[in-house]
Order: sequence, then structure tokens, then C-alpha cells
Amino acid sequence: MSEIKVNSIKGVGASAAAITVNNTDGTCIANITNNLSNRNKIINGSMICSQRGSSSSFSGSTSAYLLDRFKMLNAHDGAFTVSQSSTSPDGFSNSLKVDVTTADASLAVSQFSQAGYRIEAQDLQDLGYGTSGAKTITVSFYVRSNKTGNYALAIQQSDNSYKQVTQTYTINSANTWERKTFSFAGDTSGVINNDNGVGLELYWWLAAGTTYTTGSSRSAWTAYSNPDAAAGQTVNLFDSTSNEWYITGVQFEVGSVATDFEHRSFGQELALCQRYFFKLTEEQDGGWPAYQYHSAYKMALCCYPTTMRTTATVVVEYTTTGTVSEFNSDENHFKAYVASAYNDANSWYFKKFEASAEL
Repeated sequence: MSEIKVNSIKGVGASAAAITVNNTDGTCIANITNNLSNRNKIINGSMICSQRGSSSSFSGSTSAYLLDRFKMLNAHDGAFTVSQSSTSPDGFSNSLKVDVTTADASLAVSQFSQAGYRIEAQDLQDLGYGTSGAKTITVSFYVRSNKTGNYALAIQQSDNSYKQVTQTYTINSANTWERKTFSFAGDTSGVINNDNGVGLELYWWLAAGTTYTTGSSRSAWTAYSNPDAAAGQTVNLFDSTSNEWYITGVQFEVGSVATDFEHRSFGQELALCQRYFFKLTEEQDGGWPAYQYHSAYKMALCCYPTTMRTTATVVVEYTTTGTVSEFNSDENHFKAYVASAYNDANSWYFKKFEASAEL
């Protein structure tokens, strides 16, 4: 029987082996760069879920979510619209679009604008941060803008002495999709707590005053410093109402290789989003019916579609302003409300129910 003995298998011109072999026990390690499931720690990275609507306006210091899991953070004198756009690179159907509607061409020193994303800490335990085996992470995304130039990307770790890494990327060609990739060595001293709080925060800077730009970019985890937070950012997206910025295909994964984007089905993506926010409306769902709990009372029960990350902030609208009280609840699983002085001749139900447990 023929036998081939090798230490590794490497492609012609490759810098790393595709397969390495343990000479003692014969086991091997494959450097697989795609077709691996559950590797992307970003939820809704392809921007296909937008439970809050398709468009929203932001101005001044307004900071809020629109597309699921992505939050705009702002402190400036301009205004813009965020929307779920169909402008997208090949292989994608949606992107997050920022469209400037009121310019702020002269930023004050402490003014800024960012698109942000927060990853739940207990979903990052495999990174091994705070140990000698802390793993390298890689972030990749597709970006497009008419405004070429240098933009900053920052990742912050708030647990245990607050650290950050920052790098810049360049949009080279106007109105052209470009894929950007960054790798950062693991932090051997910065433990990420095993809880449902914020593990890591990603920020794509769109504009930054000098408070945030006078330091240095860094690829190693060190203590947070304002001057380093957007170091290298030279673009002010808000200097003209002609400016717009798009992003999609956001991926955060373990390892030093940016793999192909991991597409999940809409149902999978929506279910993951609903741990942090879900919304039911009369227009979308025909209202949320109540039942006759007692001869003089009606009850409406809303069971959350999944376990919420933490106790949700709930906003409820009814068909009437009658006397309504919370009857019972399991804060991460359901809410029940009772309307008094209602019998079978009266109609009462939820017109809207929102539950938010965002990081």
C-alpha cells in the first residue's frame, strides 16, 4: 500500500499551510476560510432586518437605532437620514445608508458622528481575552461613499480598564463598493466578563472634531484615549448635503483571515435581532387581541418571540385610553395587561407593542 508522509500541504505561492499535520498522532489542522457556520458575531450584518422602519431622520445630538442592532451616535449641528437601502454590492440586497440633509462644515472640537454596534459579552468568551491564549479577531465590511478619503474604525472593550484599538480605512473611488478588512491580535490582559452586558463596541466614524483625532491609530489594545479614538479620520461626511455613506456585509470573526461573508436566512437573522428588540403594530399584524378575562375586564397577553437579553423597556399603545394596568409579567418572556370596565360589547386590543433590551 502506498503512503505519503508530509508535515504540511501548502498552495503554490501561499504564505501559510492549508493543512498542517501532527507528526506524533497523525491529526491535522485545516486552514479553512469559508463554509464555516456561526462564525460571524455580528447580527444583521447584511442589513436585511429593520423592524423600526425603512427610514428615520437624525439631527443634533440624537442617537438611536433604525436598522436592527446598528445605532447612530451623534453630537453635531448637521442632520441626516438613515435608511435601509437597496443599493448594495453583488451578493447582497441591502445596506445601511446615511444621507446628509443639513450640513455642518465646521465641526466643533468635541462634535462627532458614528455608526455603532455592540456585541454581547457572553458571546465573546471564545476569544479568550485576559488569557495567554487570547485569539486574533478580524473585522470586514463593504463600504461606499461619494466622499473619498480616510475614515476611522474603532473597537472598544469596556470591561476591566476600558481599552481600544483604532485603524483607518480609505475610500479610494467615489460611489464604488470596496471591501475593507482589519485584524487585531487578542488582548491577553483585558478580560471580557461572562455576562449579558457589552463585550465589544465597534464604531465607524463619519465625522470627528479634534478632540478625537489628534492622537495615533493603534492595532494593539491599550487604555482608551479620546485623541486616539478617531485618529486618522480626515473626512467630515457632513460638510455637504451631497454626501452619503453606505455599509453592509459587516463581519466579526475569530482568526486572522477575512472569510466570505456568512449569509443567514431572514428568519434566522430576525430571530437573533428579536433578543434585543421586537415590534408589533396594528398596520403590520392586525392588532393584538384581548380576551374576556372577567365580566368587567379584558386581558391582552404578549409573549416575546424569544428570551430578551434583559428586562425590556416596553411601549404599548391601545385602541382606547381607558383604565389599563399591568396584570402580570415575566420580564424576559411576556407582558400581560388588563383593561377594566370592559365587557363583550367593547373592543380593546394592542395597537402597538414594542420591547427593547438593547445593549
